[in-house]
Amino acid sequence: MNDLAAIVGIAETPFAKKLEGSEYELACQVILAACEDAGIDPAEVDGLASYTMETSSEVDVARAVGLGDVTFFGQVPYGGGAGPGCVGQLAMAVATGQCRVGVAWRSRKRGSGGRPWAGPASAGVSDYWTRPYGLSRPVDEIAMLMRRYMHEFGATRDHLANVALSGRRYANRNPRAIMHEKTMSRDDYMSARWISDPLCLFDNCLETDGALACVVTSPERARDGRHAPVLIHTFAQGLPRQHHSMINYFNDDPLEGPAWTCARQLFGQSDIKPGDIDVAQLYDAFTPLIPLSLEGYGFCERGEGAAFTEGDALGPEGRLPVNTSGGGLSEAYVHGFNLINEGVRQMRGTSHNQIEGAASCLVTAGECVPTSALLLRSDS
Repeated sequence: MNDLAAIVGIAETPFAKKLEGSEYELACQVILAACEDAGIDPAEVDGLASYTMETSSEVDVARAVGLGDVTFFGQVPYGGGAGPGCVGQLAMAVATGQCRVGVAWRSRKRGSGGRPWAGPASAGVSDYWTRPYGLSRPVDEIAMLMRRYMHEFGATRDHLANVALSGRRYANRNPRAIMHEKTMSRDDYMSARWISDPLCLFDNCLETDGALACVVTSPERARDGRHAPVLIHTFAQGLPRQHHSMINYFNDDPLEGPAWTCARQLFGQSDIKPGDIDVAQLYDAFTPLIPLSLEGYGFCERGEGAAFTEGDALGPEGRLPVNTSGGGLSEAYVHGFNLINEGVRQMRGTSHNQIEGAASCLVTAGECVPTSALLLRSDS
């Protein structure tokens, strides 16, 4: 399916700690805005894809925004692992004739809502047998992995600070970012309060209200749109053998997570390889996911991900510019969908932190959960 589908429209609401309107209302608004950006009438949309965590159903959305007959609809599970998978499944549907124009979206009001792990259901024995032993939140699970990584490879909190500081600098040049006006120094990072040792406040993503959408169609149809098409070169999903939640206790190596499985599939069907990628949008709910993803997707060898971040390697002039909107750490956290839209902007040449000459972009979902990834390229 290489280059047989393209993203032709994107849209997003403002990002904030509290937005007016329900998740359903925001979803409808952003889907209409993405169609407007694409120059496509909503009645042309006949494919839909969303997260299983989405509270807005296909039936309600299709009726409210004025879609015609819908011939493909699907959902992808695992929260932060789902975003590129939704877009990729639409790309497959377009490439195989199951639909002609598809929309993927995510609407989420976590900034003004609750935390799913904070209620009484998470206090005792559950599907996650680790909960009674103190790993009650995702940050606790990632902290365990990071401590193991530090022990094995000599990584330090300075490496995590490299990730947080790079994302913040991008956000400071992005007026859409929640942290646009909030600078951060290395001292600020080091003095921040602990959340789960060795992770501090700035190792954690934001909690954000917001909604985003993108429109997928054939390259031929896309060339009639309002923007140059961004080709979906390929996509993949990954669930490794014996996987367990974020901590991978049953894997032979807990530090080789779903990214490794996804990357083998992604690059195995592509003539674009890691060394060819100009810019990357790597899922960053927590800073340790960046070095783990750098290794999993082949930008460096196992154990070298932390060192890769040195020397402003993730910055606009670095070895691999990463999360050029500020990402989940400093722009907004809407289950990673903002990374997809920023990847499209980079390929269009319209990012607030545009990487000169960028013609290929990797967009990933969450490492440590069943995951997905896209390879995007410009249509030139």
